[in-house]
Amino acid sequence: MKFIDMHCDTLMTTFGHPDTDMMHLPKAMVDLARMKEGGQLAQFFAMFLLPAGAEKMLGLSEPVDDDDYINQLHHTLMHNIEQHSDIIAFAKNADDLEQNEKAGKMSAFLTIEDGRSVNGSMEKLEHYYNMGVRLISLTWNFPNCFGSPNSKDPAVMSQGLTDFGKEAVVRMNELGMLVDVSHLSDGGFMDVAKLCTKPFVASHSNCRALSPHQRNMTDEMIKILGEKGGVAGINFGPEFLNEDVECKDSTAALMVKHIKHFIDIGGTECVGLGSDFDGIAGNMEIGSCDKMPILFDLLHKEGISDDQIEKIVWKNTLRVIRESMK
Repeated sequence: MKFIDMHCDTLMTTFGHPDTDMMHLPKAMVDLARMKEGGQLAQFFAMFLLPAGAEKMLGLSEPVDDDDYINQLHHTLMHNIEQHSDIIAFAKNADDLEQNEKAGKMSAFLTIEDGRSVNGSMEKLEHYYNMGVRLISLTWNFPNCFGSPNSKDPAVMSQGLTDFGKEAVVRMNELGMLVDVSHLSDGGFMDVAKLCTKPFVASHSNCRALSPHQRNMTDEMIKILGEKGGVAGINFGPEFLNEDVECKDSTAALMVKHIKHFIDIGGTECVGLGSDFDGIAGNMEIGSCDKMPILFDLLHKEGISDDQIEKIVWKNTLRVIRESMK
């Protein structure tokens, strides 16, 4: 069954090696060969901005300039699309995706995780749009020009968007760039819900009622997301699936529980896939994109109808792409 995944961090693993061939990446969870094998329709490739100290994890001796980093990851993705144009093509909207599918090709969408590099500049936001970026996760785990992040501190969690953040969300709607609330504070979520005139997403977030991680969504948030026509992508990370956030087990059964909860609270139309591959770790039953059919088979066994499964694994996300991207 074809599917769309709204979030992976695979591009990050290529940094420092701009001409990396992404056809086979044995140390990663996603590569082009396994996407094809798994029947993937589209992948949202995130350019996750490195936090302080993360450069050491990538074997780098000095901090990395955000724009240098973004430009290199953009080059890597476009280089691979050119090198493997027989199986994958770039996409900026639903029409592109559907044309690519008709040509027998998968689609690659480009996103940014952590809007800090926008740096309070509307011109910078528009620069990223012109680069082909079609989704921005407004924050990561630290405050930035858009607003405050998810936090265990209730005072931080209640903070909303900055004045620039509010203006930028409106502008993103006008441009046709998806607003992503994963990692955003609860207060910021509420501001986005009030401001957005088009569906928005939580690209890789689960249900806080089942797993109390502050990155997950409350039932109130899920209901609002559904009412606004948005979609949350199920995150495969164990800390977002388990009642005990320290548990390292990620199973398809846990994912199904979260999917059913999303359906119960927000409706079938509010849930999709957002694996967070290459940004998560643990004892992974589904540890790479080619193993997605494990989840699809279990959804069927758990009594989810074929029509519902299609909505969850690709149709809901395609609808949001069509309504919110240009």
